[in-house]
Amino acid sequence: MAEIRNKAVAADRMRLRSWIGRAIACAGGIVLLMQFGQYVHGNPVVLSALIGGSVAALATALGTLPVLFSQRLSDRVQDTLFGFGAGVMLAASAFSLVIPGIEAAKAAPTFGGSAWTAGGIVGMAILLGALALLMMDKLLPHEHFIKGREGHAAQKLRRTWLFVIAIALHNLPEGLAIGVGYAGNEGLRGNALAMGIAIQDVPEGLVVAAALLAAGYKRSFAVALGAASGLVEPIGAVLGAAVVGYSAAMLPWGLGFAAGAMLFVISHEIIPESHRKGHEAFATGGLMVGFVLMMLLDTALA
Repeated sequence: MAEIRNKAVAADRMRLRSWIGRAIACAGGIVLLMQFGQYVHGNPVVLSALIGGSVAALATALGTLPVLFSQRLSDRVQDTLFGFGAGVMLAASAFSLVIPGIEAAKAAPTFGGSAWTAGGIVGMAILLGALALLMMDKLLPHEHFIKGREGHAAQKLRRTWLFVIAIALHNLPEGLAIGVGYAGNEGLRGNALAMGIAIQDVPEGLVVAAALLAAGYKRSFAVALGAASGLVEPIGAVLGAAVVGYSAAMLPWGLGFAAGAMLFVISHEIIPESHRKGHEAFATGGLMVGFVLMMLLDTALA
């Protein structure tokens, strides 16, 4: 009896410690949220980036809703939507990130106003952004919808989390681009970039949820996970705006880095996925439409 009583007391102590640990973690989380709120409230650029990233995340969630009420998309429609998203991201990289980055480098006294120096700085930043995504692609286990599993120790993780990591790798550059866009451009151009990414996030959310449904997940879970995939974007937006807003000299580097990360995703992920099932013409048509739409948004609004 004494041994049973001792075990019961030990179990009660463990539960008490667990509850205390959870309470401390919750209190710490509340304090961090309050400090973050004060920081955002005192920094209009970061606030704009947070709003822009949140709009993009909401657009992703909105795109998943049709999957609740319809059957899976045809492969041709999926590939066309993949191409559309690639076109929007390609135009955003050029008109909202690379060109403003070169202009910012030319205008910065630190870089001497040389066109060659400005182009070289943004070019190096583009390569660094692509290299960072390449390292993440190699080191983080993840699973493509078509190509299958990649990365270190991928076989040890459940397929659900492999999809989650793949989606995060895809959405992180978009969030960074939104944040850097607001830090490096006037409000209208930043809004145009956020709007363009949000527009392409609607079909992207639809494709992600449809692909998860086709992979065998329940309809409700596919929609929930597809909607949650957009939450990476406001996080990336705040991070990009905070880093670039810290120093004006970081602006050309940040714009180029975000462009390089997006270009890597376009070439390494989206275009190969859209061309694997024999619908290259539809995927290319979607890319052209997406590129022109984003170009018009950027040039007309800016």
